[in-house]
Amino acid sequence: MNSSLKDKLAVLPDKPGCYLMKNASGEIIYVGKAKVLKNRVRSYFTGSHNGKTQLLVSEIVDFEYIVVSSAIEALILECNLIKEHDPRYNVMLRDDKTYPYIKITNEAQPRLEITRKVLKDKAKYFGPYPNAGDASEVKKLLDRLYPLRKCRNMPKQVCLYYHLGQCLAPCVYEVSAEENQRLVDEISRFLDGGHEEMKQTLTEKMLQAAENMEFERAKEYRDQIKSIEAVMEKQKITFTDTVDRDIIGFAVEKGWMCIQVFYMRKGKMIERQTTSFPYYGSETEDFMSYVSQFYYDKQNALPKEILLPQESEPELLGEWLGIKVHAPKRGKKHELVKMASENARIALQEKFALMSKDDARTVQAVHNLGHILGIPVPHRIEAFDNSNIQGTEPVSAMIVFTDGRPDKKEYRKFKIKTVEGPDDYDSMREVVRRRYSRLLKENQPMPDLIVIDGGKGQISAAMDVLENELGLYIPVCGLAKDEKHRTAQLMYGDPPEPVNLRRDSYEFYLLQRIQDEVHRFVITFHRQSRTKTMLSSQLDEIPGIGEKRRKLLFSHFGSLKKMREATVEDFRQLGIGDKLAKEIIGHLRKLDT
Repeated sequence: MNSSLKDKLAVLPDKPGCYLMKNASGEIIYVGKAKVLKNRVRSYFTGSHNGKTQLLVSEIVDFEYIVVSSAIEALILECNLIKEHDPRYNVMLRDDKTYPYIKITNEAQPRLEITRKVLKDKAKYFGPYPNAGDASEVKKLLDRLYPLRKCRNMPKQVCLYYHLGQCLAPCVYEVSAEENQRLVDEISRFLDGGHEEMKQTLTEKMLQAAENMEFERAKEYRDQIKSIEAVMEKQKITFTDTVDRDIIGFAVEKGWMCIQVFYMRKGKMIERQTTSFPYYGSETEDFMSYVSQFYYDKQNALPKEILLPQESEPELLGEWLGIKVHAPKRGKKHELVKMASENARIALQEKFALMSKDDARTVQAVHNLGHILGIPVPHRIEAFDNSNIQGTEPVSAMIVFTDGRPDKKEYRKFKIKTVEGPDDYDSMREVVRRRYSRLLKENQPMPDLIVIDGGKGQISAAMDVLENELGLYIPVCGLAKDEKHRTAQLMYGDPPEPVNLRRDSYEFYLLQRIQDEVHRFVITFHRQSRTKTMLSSQLDEIPGIGEKRRKLLFSHFGSLKKMREATVEDFRQLGIGDKLAKEIIGHLRKLDT
């Protein structure tokens, strides 16, 4: 850290505000907010961080800050600064999908229109609707029911809508402000759940027309009722009240975040919006940053209520937006938030599954990875991971990816033989030595790239054995993990240094898959080894059972459970006398009690 940075950190105020981190080029790479600037900004330069934050901190050479008077002002300012500077490490609202709204314009002669932009123009907005088709159906229905102005520009004479009884023709005839307001109020009530009231009114008119033998008019009323039922009641009701609410949940996996927004309008789930992106800050901070940006431009068409997960900051958002925002702990609303988060989790899993099945991009990722590391195309990648619990039963495993695909027949398992205790570096040395000395001895082809699960220490240990003991110069990279055991950073070089690799790239996802697979394989092997050891140790306690008989017993019975349930006669088949058989059965049954 340079002296200028230290001096600025020393004089940070203990007030709320926003901070802007800059790299060597003066580019703003991250914007954050803080309740206490002094504590938050200093935390970046003290203590240990996960790989994501380390990558950010490694680029910071300067920062600015702006003091505000409250946490809400910091939240609003953060949104403004992110939109203005588009920092590389911030979560950005990049999903440009916007939903249509029905708008009653704020004009002397108001009219209905469909729009995807919600402006601060004192107009009334209703929605959002799932798609333009649904919004158009509702507008057509309203145009038939309520005779507001239809034409965008006032014509010089009445049009067809006037003759159909669907427009009061303010272009020719004077329409009072009171009459327009009455129509606007009726449309608002209709869209706020009052269509049942309109249906009842039309039903009464239909019956009256039929009684008066005005069958053509009765048919018109009947058609209008059918239109209301078709347009307004086709959505499944998911809540008993008619409050407009947004339900938001999120999930994280492999350094990605997925956010699901469920739109509930008039008690009906009308649409959901799914967005996924790589994130670099903390889960809660980045989630709230996204949600704040999400509502930044929609304050003229907000729902009555927003439901968020428990780990969010509902109070701050609610105070800013001026509506009810809370994180329910139980009940139907809590279940709705859980449902949104579960959908986010499933969407992420689907995303990763589709990415892994995309053959063309997987092959391209292999080529790109070679280019990024400055090596030939790594068609064959061998990856290593170690596993031990408090030094017991230390094992290692190696997996092979060929052209970006797992090659399971090439996987190998290693029981650590020469290392005592949980020494990850020496375990890596032993396994690399055993693997590649054997390939040399058998004159087998070498891999194009070796991937080590770990950081600088593990990479250096592997390279030392390869180069100084075996005379091999195979590229070695490492995958460092963050505090939640997720792939966070690619390390490469001599000495190993972080490689700038975008989290949303197929190359990064390929490395994640490799790391996940080798970790799964070594953990499975470790569990099997520990289970066998525990089972064997129970038999070792019985006098007269040596290694040969122990293997014979497991080969025949398959498990301690079956031995415990066996009879003396079952042991005779193995040449074990009745006395020893009774001891075995008695010992195992005693352990089970």
